[in-house]
Amino acid sequence: MNTVTVMEPQNRQQAAVHNPMGMIGIAVEQNASIETIEKLMALQERWEANQARRAFDEAMAAAKAEIPTIAKNRSVGYDNKDGKGSTNYRHEDLAEIARTVDPILGKHGLSYRFRTTSEVNQPITVTCIVSHRDGHSEENTLMAGKDESGKKNSIQAIGSTLTYLQRYTLKAALGLAASNDDDGGKADEVESAPIGPDEMAALRQLIDDVNLSIDKFCASFNIEALAEITVDMLPGIMRRLLERKAKLDRARDTATREVTE
Repeated sequence: MNTVTVMEPQNRQQAAVHNPMGMIGIAVEQNASIETIEKLMALQERWEANQARRAFDEAMAAAKAEIPTIAKNRSVGYDNKDGKGSTNYRHEDLAEIARTVDPILGKHGLSYRFRTTSEVNQPITVTCIVSHRDGHSEENTLMAGKDESGKKNSIQAIGSTLTYLQRYTLKAALGLAASNDDDGGKADEVESAPIGPDEMAALRQLIDDVNLSIDKFCASFNIEALAEITVDMLPGIMRRLLERKAKLDRARDTATREVTE
């Protein structure tokens, strides 16, 4: 014969303390005021949000432990627009990243999508949204101007920047590492996140101050676009640009003195 266990009211109330929904049930049974029930419902929402965040963090930790280092599978090379020299580099494309991470993320209830904006005369913005099946999500946003390096037309320039920003927002959101397979003897390298909008604005201003075009700048640092610049690259780049600016300032000061004398 099956035995039905009836929980005593006191024990049921003690159990409900650990679950706001149970507290709401008890409040309704006890004819609590609407204000009290509304407060308990708000508490339930916060409790569920906290549980979802914990599930998200656990899933991300488990997924990142399984995601391998991603190989750079693409080689890019092109002649600079000014006809002086060329640019060559390797990187992992978005398809390779997706092929590697999608099965692992799905296994742990995670997914991602992109939200983009591209207004006239404004930087292109891409937001990578990583979500968990329990409802919690987190966003990572980057922005950059159109990638006008190489011999791209206007549509290609927008598409190139979108692709770059999608790659880097996803990599930053997941904390991905890419292998440096230009030399099989080199150890894996972890690429830092792209620079933020404030750093990008300061960099663009400094490039303009030293009378460099974006093409010439990218060629000088062996990159295809400004969006490719990462945090760990920025100090060295800024140092070289500031040195160039100091030389130009000294030359202008000398020229000014010669004119005035």
